[in-house]
Parts: sequence; C-alpha cells; structure tokens
Amino acid sequence: MIAYIHGKLAHKEPAYVIIDVGGVGYHIRISLNTYTALGAVPTECRLYTHLQIKEDAHTLFGFADTFEKKIFLDLISVTGVGANTAMMILSSLSTREAYQAIAREEVRIIQSVKGIGAKIAQRIILELKDKIRKDVPDLPIAVQLPAHQTAKEEALLALTTLGIPKNVAEKNLDILLKQKKDEEIKVEELIKMALRM
Repeated sequence: MIAYIHGKLAHKEPAYVIIDVGGVGYHIRISLNTYTALGAVPTECRLYTHLQIKEDAHTLFGFADTFEKKIFLDLISVTGVGANTAMMILSSLSTREAYQAIAREEVRIIQSVKGIGAKIAQRIILELKDKIRKDVPDLPIAVQLPAHQTAKEEALLALTTLGIPKNVAEKNLDILLKQKKDEEIKVEELIKMALRM
C-alpha cells in the first residue's frame, strides 16, 4: 500500500493532479477540498493516498490531510458507497461539513449531494456516526487559490470526471453562470453548486 506521495506538483485540475516523484508522474484522483488546499504548479506537495485495485484499473486517490483520507475510507466501507460516490461527497461538502453531517445525523445534508438518495444517506449515518463521534479531529482550513483556466472549463472537467454526463454538466454550469453573471465565482463554488442541482 502507498501511504503518501511526496513530490513536485506537475499538473493540477479540480478532479486530479499529477505529481512528479523522481521523474515518474503519478496520476492521482482528488476531491475539490484537496484541490483547494494544494499550492500552485509547480510546488512541492504531499498527498496521503489510497490505492484501489480493480480488474480493469488501478486508481490512486489523494488527500491533503489524513482526516479527509479517513472519511473517504470510512465512506467506502459503507455498503453501496463506492470510491466515486465518496469523492462526490468530499467534493460537495467540506471535510468539516461531512464530519458534522454524519455525527449530527443530518440526512438532508448528505442527501443534498448529487446521486445520494435517502436510503444511502441513512445508511452512511447509521454505519458511521458512532465511529466518527469517537474522533474529533482538528480540521484544516482550506486555502482559496486562483484558477488556471476559466471556471467553466475547470468545473466541466471536474464534473465529468466525477461521472456527470457532459451535456448535463454543461447545462447546469450555463444556468449557474447566468444566475451569477454579475458576481465573481470561484471554480470550487461553481462545482459544489452544480453537484447540488
């Protein structure tokens, strides 16, 4: 198992990064929270990782801190919650919001994530609330970073990587951008709003 990867941030998108470690580029799936916490390209960085091995793919998931990784591992331990669903939750909610929603049994907040129905939200809370209540971590504060592409392009890439059909993602982004045309909107906020539509 790969516990973490430390190297130079060679490429950064809202849904994945490439970290150069001694001339080898590791493609790592990330949440929107981790995207926000990472520095600009190129900088040294460390991501705590989880390697998922399936018949058709080996996927490396990366997290800015050990608590986000812990929530991810807890989420994928729940029956019916896969890695993509867990990443969707961690991209729609901050680590603090996800932690509090589960600990306080707020089904509505978990259910607000795109693709999460009442049954799965209730199962997540039922299976994880006691485990999460035992550990009250000191959560990091996310850092806002400037976008390298237009907000719409980055948001579209992130949404399609998370499994949203491209035409649906584009339509939702267009609606949001029209509603917020007079406001400056960060790519992270745009993605979170689109995931809740």
